[in-house]
Amino acid sequence: MIKKAIRMKVYADQHEEYKKRHDEIWPELEQAIKEHGCKSYSIWLDEETHLLFGYLEIEDEDRWNQLSNTAINQKWWAYMKDVMETNEDDSPVTVSLKNVFDI
Repeated sequence: MIKKAIRMKVYADQHEEYKKRHDEIWPELEQAIKEHGCKSYSIWLDEETHLLFGYLEIEDEDRWNQLSNTAINQKWWAYMKDVMETNEDDSPVTVSLKNVFDI
């Protein structure tokens, strides 16, 4: 199992909308995430800085990276671009975090 941690940023006035959209995640997106080897995916929000912290457990890096090429994932990115910082292709601006401690 590969552990991944990422940082993203939600717009200051969009905290509630971001959570609402994830509470109502599309079943076909959830299925695609699982099909691409993700066993666990959690996101936390720091309300003071508007930073999102994502933690994932995946089976294979290459398989996981293929999710970004799926139509459902690209549709989700387009849906989310008005509530968070995104790149020109609508993907979230994401910073990989370095693991410095495990028990």
